[in-house]
This record gives sequence, structure tokens and C-alpha cells, in this order.
Amino acid sequence: MTEPRYLTKYILEDLKEKMVFVGGPRQVGKTTLARELVSDHFPHFGYFNWDNRQDRRNIMQSHWPGDAEMIILDEIHKYKKWKSLVKGEYDKLKDKYSFLITGSARLDLYRKGGDSMLGRYHYYRLHPFTLAEVVGNKSVPPVLKEIPVHSQNHKELFSALDKFGGFPEPFLKQNTRVLRRWHSEKVDRLFREDIRDIEQVRDIVSMQLLGDLLPDRAGSLLSLNSLREDLEVSHRAVSNWMNILESFYYCFRIYPYATKNFRSLKKEAKLYLWDWSEIDQEPARFENCVASHLLKLVHFLQDYEGYKAQLYYLRSIEKKEVDFLVSIDNKPWFAVEAKSNDINPSPHLYYFTEKLKIPFSYQVVKRAGIDSFIKGVRIVSADRFLGGLI
Repeated sequence: MTEPRYLTKYILEDLKEKMVFVGGPRQVGKTTLARELVSDHFPHFGYFNWDNRQDRRNIMQSHWPGDAEMIILDEIHKYKKWKSLVKGEYDKLKDKYSFLITGSARLDLYRKGGDSMLGRYHYYRLHPFTLAEVVGNKSVPPVLKEIPVHSQNHKELFSALDKFGGFPEPFLKQNTRVLRRWHSEKVDRLFREDIRDIEQVRDIVSMQLLGDLLPDRAGSLLSLNSLREDLEVSHRAVSNWMNILESFYYCFRIYPYATKNFRSLKKEAKLYLWDWSEIDQEPARFENCVASHLLKLVHFLQDYEGYKAQLYYLRSIEKKEVDFLVSIDNKPWFAVEAKSNDINPSPHLYYFTEKLKIPFSYQVVKRAGIDSFIKGVRIVSADRFLGGLI
């Protein structure tokens, strides 16, 4: 892919008035995105990576290039007092430099020390490639309207995304040997470098074992008690480790939708990975792929548009369940049931569509060439539906 990433133009717009923070998993393309910005729009810039010894010295000494228009600070959240440092430099130099802050952890969480930076920055979460991005769809679905389903088939592109995931290196190379090595190196660096740089984890070995267990649990209700028993550690430890793994964009959880008029049987979250290519079981990998596409849309609507968008799953007291619900201001927008091959509408989709008055409902199937309406539910191939998101 030679096209700019999907966030590039929005970040450029926001840099005119505030700092921009970009968080996301390791190797998702944050540095590449930053270099795209400077190559086309900021020919004079300063790039500083906290992991580099000389760059650390320059950062601590506030030693910036005199002719630069943009200052990029990468992985600076690893410094305990990073927030105070960035705030001070921005307040002093905002009329001279634009500031872009990137990191492989949630920059909205790692705010240690100093005053609040409220009102000084916009925060984006950079996601892996999704189908809409790789096919060049630059439009964003209009909120509370029907999802624009593509008439064109993208079967081969979706098949590559399903197998190799959306992270740039394995997706672009599409080589199974590269994928295996990439998985091993990525996970090892996550635990032995990134997490250790910030978090005080006494039992890093058991935490890494937790990471080994999670791909087999993707798409399922997450029982912390079951994980505690498997690892023979405390509930508190497992809970803490899961929060850390989420903050480093290894996994994410979605929770059941509930309102005053609708209660869910379970309150447990469902687990998904940012890199669905780690999942061996095909149905779970497909469901995770769909979840990731929907989360990318929800995060964009939160980060740029400012909507109170959320991603849930649906489960009733009668144990009826639908995989996903996207809401705006806690009001249902559309529901999605992910199926590998079943083109018969799920009766649970009918139930929830009527019960919650969901405007749009989709059964997204892995099979290509499917697109039909049956009693208000659209049965549609993943390569058509996902191409209409972001």
C-alpha cells in the first residue's frame, strides 16, 4: 500500500490547533504515519525516540532543531514524568512547533505526575489495516444511517486479511513463515521490553503464560476465575495483567449492552485480540476480524467526530445472543451477527431487532457473493459489508 493511512488527513487538521497523541499496538504503523506527515507537509522536523540514548538526552535538555516545524516524540510515555515535560514544552513552544506524540501504550492512561493536559491535545488510536482501508474506501459511514454495502467483491483481499491480519508487515508480505516469526518477535518484545519499561510486574513469566492462553479464548466470555485457576495465581494478579495487556493494545474486551428497559443475563466481557491472525480456530478468527473492524469505526467516531459511540454484544436473560451492537449515545444503531457459512438469519437477530428497536441488523457471512434482505435482516458477505466501514 502506498496510500496514506486513514488517520493522516484528520491528524493534519488537528495539528493546526493542538498537540496530537497517537496510540496503538507495536508495529501498527505509528512511525510510518508520522513520517508520511512530515514528508509531505513538514519537510523540516525533529524526530526523537525515547528508546534511543542520544534522543533521550536531547529530550531532557529540550534540545530541538532550530529550523523544525514539527517535533515528534515517540515512546515518551516510558518516562515517568513525560506528561509534565510535554506540557511544559508545548506551552512554551506551541507557536513555533507542531507536536506529535506517539506510543505503543494508551497515552490517555499513562499520565504520571504534573498538571492535567486537558484541552491541549487530541487523541487518536491507530488501528491495523481493515478491508475498507486496503480497498481505498475513504468515506466514513454516516452515523445512524444504513452501512453502505459495496457491490464489488473483495474476496481475495478479505481472505488475505483474515489469514495474515491487518498489521502492515505480515499483511503486505503475505508469507506464512514471516507471519510466524513476526508473532513470536512481537509477543516477546511486548512482554520483555514494552511492559517491563513501564509496569512493575513481579511474575512476568506467568503474565506471558496468560498471553499464551488468550488466543484460544478469543470470541468467548472471559472468565478471570478460570484463568486464575489455570495459572495458579490470584484473581487480583490476573485482573491486573489483563488491564495491562489492554493498555498495551494486545487485546480488548466488549461488554453486554444494558439499559433501564433491558437487562443482560451475564456481565462478563467477551475477549478479542488486536491481531486476529494469532487465532487458530477459523470461526473465532473471523468473529475477531469483524469485531476489530467495528472497533476501528467506533474509535474513529469517538476520537475525531466526538460521538459517544460504543461496541457491545447482546445477551438476554433467556440466553439469546448476538455478537455485536454499535450504539450512539447508548441508543442502538446497528447489530451484527458473524457467521462462517450460515445464510439463514439468526432468530436472535430478529428478537433483538424488535425488542430494542435496532434500526439496522446484519448477518455477516464469510462466504462471498451473498447479499439479500430477509424480514428486515440483511445477509451479506464480509467482503462487501466490511468494505463499507473505515
